[in-house]
Amino acid sequence: MAGRGKLIAVIGDEDTVTGFLLGGIGELNKNRHPNFLVVEKDTTINEIEDTFRQFLHRDDIGIILINQYIAEMVRHALDAHQRSIPAVLEIPSKEHPYDAAKDSILRRARGMFTTEDLR
Repeated sequence: MAGRGKLIAVIGDEDTVTGFLLGGIGELNKNRHPNFLVVEKDTTINEIEDTFRQFLHRDDIGIILINQYIAEMVRHALDAHQRSIPAVLEIPSKEHPYDAAKDSILRRARGMFTTEDLR
């Protein structure tokens, strides 16, 4: 990967993943594994969690985007991730609006500051 940047990975519903693929993020690594997962009705929580963990351990991925409602399904895995890279960002989907109260990064950020720090 010398001289190249890191990839963005996406775990989301069909509309979300398709949008990012049309934007050019789709890649296969040297083992022919994609950097995206389309979550459908028949996708199991184990499949989502396994893909998320695979993305965490790939050295070519710098950011993982995941629909927030899907992140809720594997919240324990997201909360266990403590490293800054890859960054895990929860994004809304067309059918499920964003809820800041559920976002793991915002919850961590709130714990870093007190009300005194914000004055």
